[in-house]
Amino acid sequence: MKFVDEAKVRVEAGDGGSGCVSFRREKFIPFGGPDGGDGGDGGSVWLQSDPNLNTLADFRIARVFRGGRGENGRGSDCTGASGADCTVPVPVGTLVYEADTGELIGDLTQPQQRVKVAQGGFHGLGNTRYKSSTNRAPRKSTPGSPGEKRDLRLELKLLADVGLLGLPNAGKSTLLAAVSAARPRIADYPFTTLHPQVGVVSVGPLRSFTLVDLPGLIEGAAEGVGLGLRFLRHVQRTRLLLHVVDLCPADESDVLSNIRQIPAELEKFSAALYGRERWLVFNKADLMPPEEAGAKVDELTRQLGWSGPVYLISALQRRDLDTLMQNVMDRLQTLGRQAQQRS
Repeated sequence: MKFVDEAKVRVEAGDGGSGCVSFRREKFIPFGGPDGGDGGDGGSVWLQSDPNLNTLADFRIARVFRGGRGENGRGSDCTGASGADCTVPVPVGTLVYEADTGELIGDLTQPQQRVKVAQGGFHGLGNTRYKSSTNRAPRKSTPGSPGEKRDLRLELKLLADVGLLGLPNAGKSTLLAAVSAARPRIADYPFTTLHPQVGVVSVGPLRSFTLVDLPGLIEGAAEGVGLGLRFLRHVQRTRLLLHVVDLCPADESDVLSNIRQIPAELEKFSAALYGRERWLVFNKADLMPPEEAGAKVDELTRQLGWSGPVYLISALQRRDLDTLMQNVMDRLQTLGRQAQQRS
């Protein structure tokens, strides 16, 4: 299915039913009095997060969602039936904005979470409501109020624990395929990944985390060059970033310059994302002798002044991936405990 992470929809809640003007008329009861019932409430429109969905692709076709109209009241004090609510399933991680004002209406981060996006109209009153000691035959009723109608913009931010960042052909997709059941497209040319891929990494009983692979970032990604700007939002919710570095670029570009491109683009896009914890993961160690690869990594980290975690792996040969994934899991658990203590 095509990956779609933005969509525009229109929601229209149902109108409320009108009240009824009616009088009781039975044999031998010539003055039965008013018995007009109220109308029914209009149906509201809700968005509900569904863990079985992972794109907004369905909204390319269905763009208008309506709640049911409330029925009008009837005689014999019969109240009209309320209109049926309309519940629209969306992926977990969907943000809902008012299209005209840009106001954030809801952020669906938990499965089965609901947010009301259009309130149904309220019922009208029948003439029974207006009877009194001085007005025994009221001929007054009220119409139901109209339901809300609004245009919405839906934006999907994938929920993942760890994000993979790097230039095209750094080996991010190979790494994701090696440590999870995800099967991203892998080839020896840039931009084989055209949309985010999410995999679940299991490192033992009851120890697992989600990993998202983004399309390769290039210089100017934060300004819209390439595919980076569109998908950088998907790592905004991650707790840890793995910066995958090609140790032996096929184009013989400078590895040090390549490394510096990624944090530069993160800083332009979001200061918060730039400050997120990031680990350096040097990939394609199988293309060099072990001693030479280790010496090159040491020299690069020295020139960068890097003090964070550094790993040297081969995603293709699955070398040292177990150690990396175990350490990632341990770090995520530590971050989780720290978050609980702060709250």
